[in-house]
Amino acid sequence: MSRKLTDSHTMKNTINSPYTRFFTETIEVGRMSPFAFFEAGFQKYKEERFYWQNADQTLTLVGIGHAVTLTSDLHEERYKDISNQWNDLCNTLIKEEEDAAPILFGGFSYDPNQVLQSEWNQFPSAYFAVPSFQLKIEDGRSYVSINLVTDKPEASLEFEWLRQERDRLIHLAQVKEFSFQYDNPIVSMEERGKDRYIEAVNNVTSLIQSGKADKVVIARSLVLHFEQELSAVAALYAISNEQQESYQFALQHNDCLFFGATPERLIEMKNGKVLSACVAGSIRRGNSAEEDKQLGEALLADSKNREEHHYVVEMISKVFRTHCQQVVVPKNPKLMKIRDIQHLYTPVEGKIASESDIFTLVKALHPTPALGGVPTSAAMEIIRQEEGMDRGYYAAPIGWTDSSGNGEFAVALRSALINGKEAYLYAGGGIVADSNAEDEYDETWVKFRPVLRALGGQLNG
Repeated sequence: MSRKLTDSHTMKNTINSPYTRFFTETIEVGRMSPFAFFEAGFQKYKEERFYWQNADQTLTLVGIGHAVTLTSDLHEERYKDISNQWNDLCNTLIKEEEDAAPILFGGFSYDPNQVLQSEWNQFPSAYFAVPSFQLKIEDGRSYVSINLVTDKPEASLEFEWLRQERDRLIHLAQVKEFSFQYDNPIVSMEERGKDRYIEAVNNVTSLIQSGKADKVVIARSLVLHFEQELSAVAALYAISNEQQESYQFALQHNDCLFFGATPERLIEMKNGKVLSACVAGSIRRGNSAEEDKQLGEALLADSKNREEHHYVVEMISKVFRTHCQQVVVPKNPKLMKIRDIQHLYTPVEGKIASESDIFTLVKALHPTPALGGVPTSAAMEIIRQEEGMDRGYYAAPIGWTDSSGNGEFAVALRSALINGKEAYLYAGGGIVADSNAEDEYDETWVKFRPVLRALGGQLNG
């Protein structure tokens, strides 16, 4: 991923200015569709929006406009860089007790050392934004916040304009009849590097058999070409309906939208309690309840998938024992069933140590063996050598934190990058010593299916 200069240095100077103040104000509003609020920002804030809904649908976040963006092009220190910028900004926060905590939303690239030219070129290694207008729907109640970051001595006029703009967006979202569906046929579908993928899986299997690594995740991509420019809200609405059991996310950066519906939580932090999910090992859903049960039982008993899952549990448990107290890890996995696929799943929980924050844990956990391999450093080198693809933000941490230290990050799977009339889809799988290239290729199609279907594509007719 090539890097470019951003406004991060300017923003750091603004944050560190002795005059900087971070204002927020929250009002409770009547019920509204989060998709309508997202789309209400289209005309004026098309390139400055985000969306998040957690897997159990108890929390939805929508951001419109940018009060401030935080970026980093550092490599291993990018997590600390974003954390420091956020802490500096939060130290200037002025809010009433009843106001909602401001949200910082964004993500990191999968591999900050990636140098390939690709569709991800405009994305920095880390990209986060505090929205000017923040919708939070929690436990059936809706709140809209204004966020303003300024180093100007007088901010009252600007804040009053934000109140008027907030009211305009709320009214638009509640009153206008938006259409979230439209007909936009796929002109063509391109499998990028299929032969290279098959060759890579065979090469990686040989490397593992010779002791170079225990497991390596290899991914590939598709490109869909459409008649018209894709609608961000239509894509998001479709994937949300397709994958209701998953984390749903969308991050707009300039004219690109990265969106998806992932089953995998990386980390959640709430009032000091930390939760993660070990998700690795998969099999398709059955055509009947009986077949589905048989497939699930086969997955639980399969040595290849159990080994793959064990690597993830071992790694995440080690991170938790380093950065948390009172760690709880179940002895055996259970099944996570979503629409197109079932996974082995083991939850892990603990209590955060005082010297750590959510970015500390994101750094320690990424990439998990489910997205990179074992051992991590060897697997990453093999991925760079064999995969031949810039993953961008695919398979990387995406999520949010707030000024109270709470937050949640997921692993950006079942995802696509939209740019104009093109959509880039990504899928991969874990390769171990007895992997078969054709079987791995077939499994990627199962993982492509949710986003492909959401964008109007079909598999097997």
